[in-house]
Amino acid sequence: MNDREMRAVIEGLLFAAGDEGLHLREMAEILEVDVETVSKTLRRMQEDWKKEGRGLQIVEVAKVFQLTTVPELAPYFERMARSPNRSQLTRAALETLAIIAYRQPITRAEIEEIRGVKCDKTIQSLQRKGLVKEVGRAEGVGRPILFGTTREFLEYFGLNHLEELPLPETLLDWVEWEEKRRDLYLRLGVELKEKMKPETVPATKSEV
Repeated sequence: MNDREMRAVIEGLLFAAGDEGLHLREMAEILEVDVETVSKTLRRMQEDWKKEGRGLQIVEVAKVFQLTTVPELAPYFERMARSPNRSQLTRAALETLAIIAYRQPITRAEIEEIRGVKCDKTIQSLQRKGLVKEVGRAEGVGRPILFGTTREFLEYFGLNHLEELPLPETLLDWVEWEEKRRDLYLRLGVELKEKMKPETVPATKSEV
């Protein structure tokens, strides 16, 4: 593997890893090279990207390397997040947000375990909207990031504090997800309350 190929693979790996990032040894194992080779390649990539004025950068936080946007472009990303056509939350974002709200602090892996799908892009979108933030790191291997809700989250849903959180079915529109509802509630650890059945309306003469 030449230098150009290694750079491309590293960039792809960091993109796929999202906020969790990757340790040098993890990348070295995947690339099947020594740690020193990965370290030198990363340093060259950092220097070259900075010289090129790219919108992305490679940062090291607690010995974990992550792909992030450069701070200088923050105003543009904030403008994008405030854009009217991006203000509405998608169903995937609402489900992820509900899981974080009821189970915080929670790691990305735990969220994905509950939802059954990758959530890194959804979490990043919620962070850009200011509804979710990093609240610490969990104990254990890699010390994964813990996520929680923000004050903006409370304002978005008209709440004064988290104790006012409604049942998930009130927060979200679960009508189309009726078959998944019981399983999701069970995994969230939230008590499921059955909906009241509508009263039967007597048929009119025209319906008889």
